[in-house]
Amino acid sequence: MKIMVLTVSDKRTEATDESGMFIMNAVKGRYPDAQVSKSLIPNDAKMLNEKIASSISSGAEVIIITGGTGVSMRDITVDSIKFDKVLPGFGELFRHLSFTEIGSHAMMSRATLGIKGGVPIFCLPGSLNAVHLAMDKLILPEIEHVLEEVRK
Repeated sequence: MKIMVLTVSDKRTEATDESGMFIMNAVKGRYPDAQVSKSLIPNDAKMLNEKIASSISSGAEVIIITGGTGVSMRDITVDSIKFDKVLPGFGELFRHLSFTEIGSHAMMSRATLGIKGGVPIFCLPGSLNAVHLAMDKLILPEIEHVLEEVRK
């Protein structure tokens, strides 16, 4: 499995990117043979789409993005990606699980799973707690099944 982990943030640096590092380590912990790369870019739609396109053309089978899924004007991740398909169940489940942990603040998340160019792209909040929740409860348990379905 070849996975690109992408952090979208104007505030984080490679040294302070706890969410991106957690995703990378969680994938490697569950799938030791996976090829996992990581990158950090600012909240910039053009850079985001260029990075997604280059990741897909380089053979990424899954892209996991952290950051840019909130409601501020700088949160451009979900709005910038032109998905071929969106799987609304991922965001619905994420917000449900998040609600049980943080209450009504969960409604402000735009966590999304979409398919672009045959590649599943998970868009997660930048919060480390949100990333833990998504990886532990949704992504790691289902990533192989999502890939199997996308490849049909």
